[in-house]
Amino acid sequence: MRLRLAVLALVTACALPALAQEPLTLDKAMSHPDWIGPPVESAWWSLDGQRALYTLKREGSPVRDTWTVPVAGGEPAKVEGAALAELDAARPVFDPSRRQAVFIRNGDVFLRVLGGPLVQLTRSTDAEADPRFGADGRSVIWRVGNDWFRWDSATRLVQPAALPRAEKDPAADPEEDALREHQLRLSTQLAREKAFREAQRENAEALREADPSRAAAPVYLGDKITIANSAMSPDGRWLLVVTEAKDHESGRAGKMPKYVTESGYEEVEDVRVRVGRNPPQGQQLVLVDLADGSHRELALSSLPGIGRDPLAEMRKAAGQDPLKGDRTVRIDSVLWSDNGGNVALMARAVDNKDRWIATVDLAGGKLVPAHRLTDPAWINWGFNDFGWLPGGRTLWYLSEESGFSHLYTVVPGERANRLTTGRWEVSAPQWSPDGVTAYFVCNREWPGDYEVCAVPSTGGEVREVTALDGVEDFALSPDGTQLLLRWSQSHVPPQLAVQPVAGGEARKLTDTRSADFAARQWLAPKVVQVPSSHGAGNIWAKLYRPETLEEGRKYPVVMFVHGAGYLQNVHARWPAYFREQMFHQLLVENGFIVLDMDYRASEGYGRDWRTAIYRRMGHPELEDYVDGVKYMVAEHQGDAENVGVYGGSYGGFMAFMALFREPDVFKAGAALRPVTDWTSYNHEYTSNILNTPELDPEAYKRSSPIEYAENLRGHLLISHGMIDDNVFYQDSVRLAQRLIELKKHDWEMASYPLERHGYQHPESWYDQYRRIYELFDENLK
Repeated sequence: MRLRLAVLALVTACALPALAQEPLTLDKAMSHPDWIGPPVESAWWSLDGQRALYTLKREGSPVRDTWTVPVAGGEPAKVEGAALAELDAARPVFDPSRRQAVFIRNGDVFLRVLGGPLVQLTRSTDAEADPRFGADGRSVIWRVGNDWFRWDSATRLVQPAALPRAEKDPAADPEEDALREHQLRLSTQLAREKAFREAQRENAEALREADPSRAAAPVYLGDKITIANSAMSPDGRWLLVVTEAKDHESGRAGKMPKYVTESGYEEVEDVRVRVGRNPPQGQQLVLVDLADGSHRELALSSLPGIGRDPLAEMRKAAGQDPLKGDRTVRIDSVLWSDNGGNVALMARAVDNKDRWIATVDLAGGKLVPAHRLTDPAWINWGFNDFGWLPGGRTLWYLSEESGFSHLYTVVPGERANRLTTGRWEVSAPQWSPDGVTAYFVCNREWPGDYEVCAVPSTGGEVREVTALDGVEDFALSPDGTQLLLRWSQSHVPPQLAVQPVAGGEARKLTDTRSADFAARQWLAPKVVQVPSSHGAGNIWAKLYRPETLEEGRKYPVVMFVHGAGYLQNVHARWPAYFREQMFHQLLVENGFIVLDMDYRASEGYGRDWRTAIYRRMGHPELEDYVDGVKYMVAEHQGDAENVGVYGGSYGGFMAFMALFREPDVFKAGAALRPVTDWTSYNHEYTSNILNTPELDPEAYKRSSPIEYAENLRGHLLISHGMIDDNVFYQDSVRLAQRLIELKKHDWEMASYPLERHGYQHPESWYDQYRRIYELFDENLK
């Protein structure tokens, strides 16, 4: 029978002890999260190390305010009025002495001598970025677009330092031409004008070289390229420019109709192109000597393995021509050492099978490989941090080469030194000011327990610094003695704490939860391990069930599938799916038991777990969910005849795969904003896992739910936002048409005209989860 909200509220009230506030209802769980209290979204230190600064969303508004709290203890306060002009900002860059720092705030560059006043270096409508100190110790450099500027503490002037241009040099000699030479020979006046132009150019160059008050001249790189990025050395001598060929064909973009609009008319929005129809183009590197404006392209052919095509056999089977020459490459980032003597870059093959770190022989004008990471599936999107230790001689980097993300150091040309090891992952490294100790987020105890760990730069014992279980991220204090921590728990959204790097108890600085939310009694998920019958070991999961099961009773089972594929939801932190966590409590209070699994492909479990789905999305994951159902039946009195499944995005895709490929196991399911056919998704995500439809059509057919729709026998709810610019609404419409043509029964589709991929409106959340509850209540009980 249809769910009546009053009944749901009554059952909830009976299931919990008497509380001062009204019981949890579906309407409350799906209402705007303002009722929970704002999470601490970002946090950083004041440069004097005395205060923590952080941002909170304003209630009833999308505006974010900056707050401050003394780290020694005290009441948080919102920063307002004139105090906003004195704020330090996140991600400051220190000079080698660490007596002064520069940072970007509101798009402008600021300098502070520690303990002294704040100096604003720019005030413009430009978006300044990447500030740092010059190698001379008295200047500051930064970037605007791809142009570089310098401020000198002696002159207090801002001047251009490097101006790369994707244009022909207007003063360059024209290409040789017989007719031009003929005209110059015949006309004395034309020859005289040409000589005058050359004299003026030579004089301007001489004046610029002799007169330091003149601005740097543009560097013309030609009109057949576009500039993607640039990085200037701190000594101002060199500029590395990342370029792309001009007029690249980006593929046919989609057109998304919008039906409910302010204008009252239908409108159309341009959206992304589909996988395989816009492969990213390759990039090149140009090294510019700013002393004389000369430049040369750096050949990428020295990168090991760049000439080998890992998809050659697949290309041959698809009847495609073999690749000619080296694979195309894109440059992720370029990092100079503090003194400007060394530079390192990270490059990645467009097919994403290889990642390289290389340095540059500046005098010789060539790349020098320092590290190669290769993967027959795909290189991870994360764990690509790298940089220079103080002194600019030693590189540090993260790599999954052992099967898990770990921290390494290497002096280019020498053997790498692995600092961490084990079946756990290192992320977000930060180094002590002296470069002696690395601090990073780790999950050593179990995959969902996140702490800050530390290890010496020479290697040795890894030490867990914190004991909060749910560290989100952290920032080192300016003097390197304390950690500012964002931490959370299953029912505590991210908060702030501070702790010495030597260890000890963390001092909690904030509690932004509302009184209503904090006072409630929540059903804590139990972390369990589900045995795999397919050789995957154990699958970590969150179990929601009553503390005591009624003897002899079988409980209908709901299986929840998290989104994104590569995402972790079984951890001790505040979940991205906090609404679903409350919904699971309501399901338990109304007679269901729920299992939420970190299936194969999920984050936090190493490289092999991540790439288990290569060329077969939806298959290992479904095996894990069938094992999860067996576990619920065997261990928690689950009813094997009444099993439902639901999830959004990748979880919606998996709900389809469950209903279509295991119709004897799953009786009902809800697919929210789901992918139905991977040929319609984007290139950046999909081509990593399935290659491209033209190259690997079988992988797409094997992995797309629309290919299995004829097997639907259970009850299905499809739910999709109509202006979803991530997974297009068209995905669900195409599957609906397929179900119509197959004459399938017991399915329905709910459309939300004003929702994108991540729903924003409480009414839509409520309507969607009302339908999900009714689906399970009517079909699993």
